[in-house]
Amino acid sequence: MKKLISTIIILSLSTLAITAQTYRMENKHLARIIQVTDGRLHTQTILNKQAQTELTPTSCDEFSLRFSIPGETENTDYILSAKDFIVTSVSPYANPERPESKGYQFQLRGKENDFSLIVYYELASNDAFCRKSLRFTSNQDILLKRVNVEAIAFEDAYQNYTLKKITARGSAQWKPGLGQPVYTTKTGTFWGIEFPAANNEVSNGQINCGYLWGQIISKNTPYTSYNSIIGVSDDVHAIDNAFYTYINKIRKCPLRLQIQYNSWFDYSRKVSKEKFIRSVEKINDELVTKRGCQPLNAYIIDDGWQDTSKEADWSDKVWTINSKFQPDFTDCFHSVQKAHSQLGLWLSPGCLFGGHPMMPRMQEYGFETLSYGMSMTGKKYMLKLEERVLELARMGISYFKFDGLFGHLNLRDFDIADNPFPSSNDERLNDSHFDEQKGYYLSAGTERLIQIFDKLNTVNPDIFIAITNGAYLSPWWLQYIDIVWLINAGDAAKGDNRTGELVYRDQIYHQIWKEENTKFPMSAIFNHEPKKTQTNETPETFRDYLYMNFSRGTGFIELYIKTDSLSPTDWDILSDGLKWARKAFPTFNNVVMHGGSPQRNEVYGYTAWTEKQGYISLHNPSEKSQSYHLKLDKALGVPETKKRFKVDSPITNIQERSLSRHYHYGDTISVTLSPKEIIILDFIR
Repeated sequence: MKKLISTIIILSLSTLAITAQTYRMENKHLARIIQVTDGRLHTQTILNKQAQTELTPTSCDEFSLRFSIPGETENTDYILSAKDFIVTSVSPYANPERPESKGYQFQLRGKENDFSLIVYYELASNDAFCRKSLRFTSNQDILLKRVNVEAIAFEDAYQNYTLKKITARGSAQWKPGLGQPVYTTKTGTFWGIEFPAANNEVSNGQINCGYLWGQIISKNTPYTSYNSIIGVSDDVHAIDNAFYTYINKIRKCPLRLQIQYNSWFDYSRKVSKEKFIRSVEKINDELVTKRGCQPLNAYIIDDGWQDTSKEADWSDKVWTINSKFQPDFTDCFHSVQKAHSQLGLWLSPGCLFGGHPMMPRMQEYGFETLSYGMSMTGKKYMLKLEERVLELARMGISYFKFDGLFGHLNLRDFDIADNPFPSSNDERLNDSHFDEQKGYYLSAGTERLIQIFDKLNTVNPDIFIAITNGAYLSPWWLQYIDIVWLINAGDAAKGDNRTGELVYRDQIYHQIWKEENTKFPMSAIFNHEPKKTQTNETPETFRDYLYMNFSRGTGFIELYIKTDSLSPTDWDILSDGLKWARKAFPTFNNVVMHGGSPQRNEVYGYTAWTEKQGYISLHNPSEKSQSYHLKLDKALGVPETKKRFKVDSPITNIQERSLSRHYHYGDTISVTLSPKEIIILDFIR
């Protein structure tokens, strides 16, 4: 590599290279043993004490930085790793943001370059995972392209998710693979970066946990990376469980059951103050007053409240309120408060959908527009967006549905420098040749959105945030928000009947979790259901659809209903279903899908368990009867216990199905399902 500095650095005695020393960071769950050999930093061993396994690297770069020098005519990329640095000092480290985490900080200086670097390792006494981060400084401006906080190889390193479709256009083809962990399969560890837009990859056994950045770091200005994490599992066959336990620990708040009404299927953009208030009063009366449900968590005004009229002026304040509502939603707030609930809003950060009519004027205002929507990295627009949503939160808005971040179901915009095409969503940008440039935009846009989410959480620590169209399924989003959209699926489930609707949505679940091996909690999914807009079905059909829907285990239940169309029986069924969801909710954190492919008409379902309770749903979508067998064991999430489980069902006559009233751990449930039949089984210990 070309030398970046020609001056000779004379080290004082206190900063002479450390030649050989071992440092051990350890608790009851794991240990990371770090060694300095001839001045070079590297990981010697990682111990998974839970599974009694030991990870010995086959090679270890420890970290790597890829960058270029602005203004260089050759536009050469340089790569630095631990071999290019000398360790000059080591000291204990306690993270001021996490005082319980202790470890070491290693001060490094470049051998033949003008970088200085600090590597931080930290481990809390009770955590089954440890963290690492980098803080580096250059003596000249650099364009930092990629940071790999971890760069290390193991024989059993494995990349779970391998798809990479960062598409500008294409129906249901948005699969960027950002924020997915990697595993070591024989030694039971998981690896990743605590940043939603990270790329964690394995190539020839080499784990690279890092992210694209693509921004200038000014001379002598320190840059601190996001944390990497290494976590351990007590069972090498159940790493997912350990990973999700870690995700639950770092969430912005524990999973909560959010049951709410959304105005979209009731009124679409024709929603008004009067219509919305009428629905609030009707729903509260039918579900809470008459049928004893708990009050809904929120009532949401979807697309239709924003002012996009010819007179609308967003030059100073964006997302102003139209004349169908009061400027501060006074009567709407009063209505939801009477229902012992709160008010939420739909809003599109990218000015998509109902915000799209403002695009020509946004460009006139000097805001950073793209071909279809707004840039998520535009300094002027994103500042105005931040100011507005914080103002709305201070007014009392307790929920935001941020719909349209980087695009929508079939189209995405990318803010790319020197874009060779006339459009920022040109289909030719689908080519993987542009993946790095698109990745820079996704990273920068994600960072800017995170800043807004953090400030919203400061205004209201209990605020509920959903990100929908244009988002991606990274579990590390959950550090900042609550729910992520079920990607590559439409608002309304396709199908000629309820079976078709279930199969449409459940096949997306099967594709994401079974076929593509995505790691994301099903309990944190926004799936655009349940929907009830007509009365042309039997009570049994609606009931089965509703319970099967709830059995997916999402903690986010948004009612898409036409409030004036529901019959008393419909309200009865909806009420019973919501009560069942509340009863089953403690298990939702652990929900998994079982069985075959819905699209191939195979029996499938969902199941979730705690130590005290569980449930199993089964659906036979085919036109013929099918037998199904399910063993109640650890692979299904059933807790090992000698105590028996009592079985009941909210919709199924167990005696008619020849099912036992009691089951033990290890038993096999065998059942024959009639065509299109749905079974729900509740287990209580």
